[in-house]
Amino acid sequence: MTDTHMSNVAHSAPRRKTRIHWRLLGDHLILSAGALLMLLPVLLTLFTATHDNLFIHKEGVQFWFGDQGRANFSRAMFEKGGFTQNVDGVKMLMNSLILGIGFAVGKIVISMMAAYAIVYFRFRFGLVAFWIIFTTLLLPLEVRILPSYEVVQSLGLVNSYTGLILPLVASATGTFYFRQFFRSVPEELLEAARIDGAGPFKFFVDILFPLSRTMVAAIFIIMFVYGWNQYLWPTLMTTDESLFTLVRGVKQIMQVWVGSSYIPDYGVAMALAIIAMLPPVAIVIFFQNWFVKGLTESDK
Repeated sequence: MTDTHMSNVAHSAPRRKTRIHWRLLGDHLILSAGALLMLLPVLLTLFTATHDNLFIHKEGVQFWFGDQGRANFSRAMFEKGGFTQNVDGVKMLMNSLILGIGFAVGKIVISMMAAYAIVYFRFRFGLVAFWIIFTTLLLPLEVRILPSYEVVQSLGLVNSYTGLILPLVASATGTFYFRQFFRSVPEELLEAARIDGAGPFKFFVDILFPLSRTMVAAIFIIMFVYGWNQYLWPTLMTTDESLFTLVRGVKQIMQVWVGSSYIPDYGVAMALAIIAMLPPVAIVIFFQNWFVKGLTESDK
């Protein structure tokens, strides 16, 4: 067959029409619009953080970058401020990390122990105990904050990391997720462990905990973000600025006037707000696969 004939055959072949999936396109447009709507406040905060305080005070929220971004972010992290002039962004970042990590680890330990006891120890009223734990979801921190503060104060734990973390570690949510996951573990593993002479502790450490790694990662992400974003409890528990978290520090900066014009330090406050967003976002992005697996494996 000649090249000319092959060319004619190729030209005469019908071209496939590209089908446009309008429904799929519409779904993506809606998701994109929702994402942009959620990102808009963050972008406005970032843009505003790059302007000086007087300009922000006169013009309000900005829609593009200014020339003070580097200075504002540097001051937010390294310049000591507050009423005592003894705390900086690095210290508040460390306090937030201690609160977030301690909060998450404590909840995971307590939740795994409670769920393990409910699922594998056949004691009387075990189901009743689980539902009593579960009903504590109806009593969030804001409802029991006064008695919790009274207990912490009577123990002398005000203005301490223990007082910040310990009253928050009991978690009905974590207990529920771990209970559902432990119930999905095959009974044959428990029987095999008994035959091999493994006791409850060895079964938990060598078998159950390694199987729960994705669930632990998912609960850790949820609890870390929740603990990181705590504002009311740290505000009530800490009067010492050396224990302030980033979320608390943003509010504190807005209450302090700078210069002879008595204008709040808007630029530094906005920069600190952006810095406070970065660790939770980074954890969710880097561990999103474990997060999804941990929340879906309990259904298997």
